[in-house]
Amino acid sequence: MNRKNGKTADFRLIQARLGDNKIIILSGPRQAGKTTILEEMTELFTQPVAWWNGDETDIRAMLEKPTSTRLKSLIGKNRTIIIDEAQRIENIGICLKLIYDKVKDVKLIATGSSSFELANKINEPLTGRKWEFHLYPFSFGEMVNNSSLLEEKRLLKHRLIYGYYPDIVNAAGDEEARIKQLANSYLYKDILTWERIQKPDKLEKLVQALSFQVAQLISYHELGQVCGLNSETVEKYINLLEKAFIVYRLYSFSRNPRNELKKSMKIFFYDNGLRNAVINQFAHAELRSDIGQLWENWFVTERLKKISNDGKTMSRYFWRTVNQQEVDYIETSGKKISAFECKWNPNAKGQVSRAFVNAYPDAQAHVVTPENVEEYLL
Repeated sequence: MNRKNGKTADFRLIQARLGDNKIIILSGPRQAGKTTILEEMTELFTQPVAWWNGDETDIRAMLEKPTSTRLKSLIGKNRTIIIDEAQRIENIGICLKLIYDKVKDVKLIATGSSSFELANKINEPLTGRKWEFHLYPFSFGEMVNNSSLLEEKRLLKHRLIYGYYPDIVNAAGDEEARIKQLANSYLYKDILTWERIQKPDKLEKLVQALSFQVAQLISYHELGQVCGLNSETVEKYINLLEKAFIVYRLYSFSRNPRNELKKSMKIFFYDNGLRNAVINQFAHAELRSDIGQLWENWFVTERLKKISNDGKTMSRYFWRTVNQQEVDYIETSGKKISAFECKWNPNAKGQVSRAFVNAYPDAQAHVVTPENVEEYLL
């Protein structure tokens, strides 16, 4: 399975921006396929092409203190410059800006497996100079297009356990060993490189705690007690985990009712397999007590991928009241509100909270099960 030949939204969206002079920023988790998709597009790039990798020491040294004269010399006659793992390069924002402003007729593409540099230090220098794309692990929709809806639905339980990282999808029979290796090799690499983490064991314990509480309400204070950290450090570490594309937060939806929670949050993982690797839980779906959490995490993340791949923008929430009435997942776009209740067992009685429907009578309400999930992901 790959993304080549224009079969996926990622490929088509990037291809559409190759013809102008703006920088393309392609971010996403390590091992999500950023380099691979660019390699598959090589024939579309203006030749010759230079590949620079920020993981390599000499490349970092070459680009960390750039001048326009030095950059022109390094680029030479190349007409496309690809900087892989650009977040590893200090002052990458200045470097990208200088190339854009001072080196004419060059298309610049930068990838990053964390947003430490690409999100925090290039926004100001590159204002108006870039297109940004986010590449996720494979999606349900991509897998259906690669095989069939029937085949992918048959594999649904498997995906809930092992996830969609390309290396995992392409290694049938060796998924557990590979997802463990990915988690051990790459999970904290950028965080430990760029941030002065005094107690990396506490960071690992926090990720494990978040894994057990996936798709549930979280409290910085309670997490801190579990991990031996204060609330401020917990919040800082979660911010870093978000920037490394390991987890993301959803906040509570509230438009005015007094009994709605307004400052609560849930944590979701970008990939189910990575979440399960963190806590070493690979039991079959039928044997798991957390299958409801896995199903909710999977669906909410697949909706995130679909929205991104469709080139749309939506605000995303969950909803809960002080009386513990709740809706698993909310999307809003303008005045439109869509509410989703996630039910793994299609035979279980499920409906979107009556309290929510009464509070927001114009909202569209959906109950999502394995039987009808394709209606929301294709």
